[in-house]
Amino acid sequence: MTLPATELHQTTATELAGLIRSRAVSAVEVTEAALARIDALDDRLHAFVELTDKSARLQAAAVDAALDRGEDLGPLAGVPIAVKDLIATAGVPTRNGSVAYRDWVPAEDDVVVERVKNAGAVILGKTTVPEFGYSGVGHSPVSPAARNPWNPELTPGGSSAGSGVAVATGMAPLALGSDGGGSVRIPASLCGLVGFKASMGRVPLYPGCRDERYPGVSSWETLEHIGPITRSTADAALLMSVIAGPDPRDRHSLPAGDVDWRASVSEEAIAAAVTGKTIGYTADFGLFTIDRRVRDAVGKAVQVFESLGARVVPIDPVIDDPSPHFWPLVLADTDLSGMRRLVDVYGGQMSPHLVELLTRPWTAEDLTDAQMGRKRLVNQMWKVMSGIDLLVTPTLSVPAFPVGSQGPELIDGQMVNSGSWMGFLGMFNMTGQPAVSVPAGFTDDGLPIGMQIVGPHLGDAAVLSAAAAFESARPWADRWPELSFPTTAATQEVTR
Repeated sequence: MTLPATELHQTTATELAGLIRSRAVSAVEVTEAALARIDALDDRLHAFVELTDKSARLQAAAVDAALDRGEDLGPLAGVPIAVKDLIATAGVPTRNGSVAYRDWVPAEDDVVVERVKNAGAVILGKTTVPEFGYSGVGHSPVSPAARNPWNPELTPGGSSAGSGVAVATGMAPLALGSDGGGSVRIPASLCGLVGFKASMGRVPLYPGCRDERYPGVSSWETLEHIGPITRSTADAALLMSVIAGPDPRDRHSLPAGDVDWRASVSEEAIAAAVTGKTIGYTADFGLFTIDRRVRDAVGKAVQVFESLGARVVPIDPVIDDPSPHFWPLVLADTDLSGMRRLVDVYGGQMSPHLVELLTRPWTAEDLTDAQMGRKRLVNQMWKVMSGIDLLVTPTLSVPAFPVGSQGPELIDGQMVNSGSWMGFLGMFNMTGQPAVSVPAGFTDDGLPIGMQIVGPHLGDAAVLSAAAAFESARPWADRWPELSFPTTAATQEVTR
């Protein structure tokens, strides 16, 4: 049986893997369906900055030939995947959204790329990012801004911008993103997807964050996580089963063995996921201004857990606002000398907000105060988690906003700084806790809203199981953007 291409692009990665393995469809057919979808949509949405269509076709044909020979291939055999352009790919340009790396072609794959290749995945190409990932939206000096498929006048979020767009539109059933301050969860929330940030060290990174030869690429070491962006929790678990596990090139990587990723979203795990559990809910941490639509949607969504047998308790966590410490921590992880040399050479072509951040006169006290702020946050957060099993929050303070902005300066009638919409996210990069964003609902005008589920230290299985339980009660995977493209002056760039 061969499924029509219109059905293939709407088929989950888990289902595609089974269909390919059983020979109900070929890997070549699945890859061609993905490439046709990219060809039809991406000139307007800008998910990809580099398409590897030739090698993808060769990879897919090799999978089919191996299956015909009866070989036992990996769990992603023949499944297409998109790779964020901050993640190194041997022989394929990895521009990092920067003119400084416009011509960089890595000599080696990142660990996660090695692993998805070994599992049989077909790599479609590299996806749009802001410069070096230093933004929560999806535009850079070297590529057009990625566009939200639910409304192309709006941002899909970032920094895994193109990865979110690719999955939301069926250009790819799976995507790899990276999350140093929310960059997997942001596009998941704004594009109506699942975005999972596992505990720090579950997914190793190298050369990203680790190779000191590459300023900018070597940033974010104590904050960055690589994770899946998918349409379902089952697909997130499938990808985690491939990319998680220790590697000697990452000193932070954790031993394998205490999480059975795919079992965490099984029917048995879903049935037991939240029964008898205490779930703490905060709409704003007492710190953040929230759009009423987000507050209402997530407030209703969290009540689903009560229908599944959990006890949902409103909490008022006692934490200090960690936001002032976030960027100093990033800078402390960064080759600041090397990045400033890049500014000396390329500054006029770099993102202004990045140049301003790098050239600010940081002091040693700024950086060490941030380290103390992180320690304080970790201690405050474990105390919060000691009284509950899971924590639920909005993923973001707002739905999607116009392309070109770093963030809204007005939320619910109140003036805010342009980064406050991401306040729920970076704190869990600072603590290293596992967190997932799942679709909680939609605004009246059809924009997705995300809900974040956070676990205690190393509580990855509990987070994924709870997300899967919520999905079973409030499924979302059959809802797709209509992909109508207005031709107003604000969106002429999309259709040119």
